[in-house]
Amino acid sequence: MRIALLAIGRLGRDPAAALARDYAERATASGRALGLGPVEIIELEARKPGKAAEAEALRTALGAEPTYLIACDERGKAHPSRAFAERIGRLRDGGERRLAFVIGGADGLDPAFVAEARETLAFGPQTWPHALARAMLAEQVYRAVTILAGSPYHRD
Repeated sequence: MRIALLAIGRLGRDPAAALARDYAERATASGRALGLGPVEIIELEARKPGKAAEAEALRTALGAEPTYLIACDERGKAHPSRAFAERIGRLRDGGERRLAFVIGGADGLDPAFVAEARETLAFGPQTWPHALARAMLAEQVYRAVTILAGSPYHRD
């Protein structure tokens, strides 16, 4: 199952961007044997300002390929790491071929876009900068892969 992390905004040389890329690369390398990956980070810019334009850019990037969509939203459900890993494993085992996590712009995701998602995911009750949210999501995907692989990376 291919995994995409779509995010509004380009981080460029930001240290958090390098960290997110590193975790995505680790997840890709570790996930191959498990049928997970590649894990890619897709950064997008909307042509116009506003949530609706950002949602359109996200829809365009997702394309027509069937994708299990999870919107990152402060009102979403927070999962412990092991439950997050189990969820990814169940999606893979259930035949999903592509999983996409979506992070909106500074004002969040368009409510209509969130409604299109199959699930919503929160990083807890705190508000996080988008660069850190991207790195945290990439790390959790890597952690999920290592949990599914039985690696000692995750400790309960």
